[in-house]
Amino acid sequence: MIEEVDLARAHALYRALPEFTRPEPLESLAQRLGDDYLALVFRKDGQDVGFKLGYPESADTFYSWLGGVSPAARGCGVAQALLEAQEQRVRQRGFRRLRVKSMNRFPAMLRLLVRNGYLVDELTPAEDPLLTKIHFVKLL
Repeated sequence: MIEEVDLARAHALYRALPEFTRPEPLESLAQRLGDDYLALVFRKDGQDVGFKLGYPESADTFYSWLGGVSPAARGCGVAQALLEAQEQRVRQRGFRRLRVKSMNRFPAMLRLLVRNGYLVDELTPAEDPLLTKIHFVKLL
């Protein structure tokens, strides 16, 4: 089940995921997001197991900023369901474009984005290739 939630609930899951080694405090996320954001959580068997968090970048572009799935729930379609729910809600709010960044160190995320029609738009190289940022865009 996917729900729109407040920032505190999404933040709790964000802090629990092992990939985010230095999670930002809730106040820092709130400052960046402002009042207009979309926070989605996937709930399974009474527990939050995945989240997706984003905000408007411009009048027609929505930025999918943070997301993740707990290790125990990976490979079960949680990320796919969250991606689809975010696209649907963003489209309903009138956005025409979705942007997202990932890194080479997250190959499952890269595959998910490409499989769902996201196109590479830009690269931000890093000294460590695993940390190279890959910018994606999808026209809705």
